[in-house]
Amino acid sequence: MRVPVSIDRTFDSSAAPAVFDALLIQLGDELFALPSNSVREVLRYRAYTPVPGAPPMLPGILNQRGVIMPVVNIYSLLGITAPSITRSTRLILMNHNDIDIALLAEVVLDLVSINTDTIEPLPIALDPARARFLRGMTQSDQRTIALFDLDELITGLRAQE
Repeated sequence: MRVPVSIDRTFDSSAAPAVFDALLIQLGDELFALPSNSVREVLRYRAYTPVPGAPPMLPGILNQRGVIMPVVNIYSLLGITAPSITRSTRLILMNHNDIDIALLAEVVLDLVSINTDTIEPLPIALDPARARFLRGMTQSDQRTIALFDLDELITGLRAQE
């Protein structure tokens, strides 16, 4: 039985610093931000070990300096068509709450500073399956950026296991 998920993700600016750094990535035609304090390393794409029977969002595992971590196909979680692997494809190694994951990203663009006062709630018309993994939206250089909620991302991955 599926339980409805609340997508009201208002950002509490009183509990966070006024500015935080985020890694700006491109997935399809959209821009997303990952909190930089959880990013360990950005690697050029390399083949990972496939895991038979794993869900599409967890296509394999990666061994990086003796640390085994799942590779996360964020495209399938967000309902975005995954592009083919190119020279700009990256693996983003992350550690959030002592959980290591490697995210596939089409392009890693930049490290940006985001002012918490500029974060807006998610649009009401956004697909709830996608909104679940996002905290809010912001603008940078006249581009709309969606902010990932890593707690929800990891919770969603655990639910797929």
